[in-house]
Amino acid sequence: MKYDWKKQEKELYGTKKKAELVTVPVQKFLTIQGEGNPNNEDFSARVGVLYPVAWSIKMGFKKFYKAHLELQSEFDYSEFAIFPLEGIWSTKNTKDITDKESFEYKIMLRQPDWITQEMFETAIAAVAKKAPNDLLTKLSLETIEDGKCVQILHHGSFDDEPASFLKLDQFATEQGLKRRSFDHREIYLNDARKTAPEKRRTILRYQVE
Repeated sequence: MKYDWKKQEKELYGTKKKAELVTVPVQKFLTIQGEGNPNNEDFSARVGVLYPVAWSIKMGFKKFYKAHLELQSEFDYSEFAIFPLEGIWSTKNTKDITDKESFEYKIMLRQPDWITQEMFETAIAAVAKKAPNDLLTKLSLETIEDGKCVQILHHGSFDDEPASFLKLDQFATEQGLKRRSFDHREIYLNDARKTAPEKRRTILRYQVE
């Protein structure tokens, strides 16, 4: 059976264009950090190194599942769909949030809970053997818990996100909630490289208390 985040986690990935309160559980991610303008080649290179490893993890788990019949009862799924790209964003210049050169980010692809550090390291080694890349040493398998958050679906250009964040801020205030930090999370529901800016769908989310 295939685990599909689109079907099985609609509360986290199927949000509508209306602010809402969600509780995000502990999740595992394949991550890489960076800084600077996301329109630069360095950002694209970091995104690009995530996917080969994610696919290697996916295929490695599928082979592992088939090869260990005695362990299959421990897993609910034999394979899984690749999760959407996500990013945690901040800035060194809080006085001008439009200053893209000051951005700091952690770009990531979520992994199922049953993916282990050993599976991650095996995937890194396999990708490095086929296509050596210095950025592979920058990747990590991390566990992150966002907890209580507010989120909204932003439809349109990344440059127009402030309007959606204003809606989030208003919703949080109405609910008596306070933003925990300047950081925020973005979840990209379509490929920005292949999608016109006005058609992009991005979940915007930040932690509250």
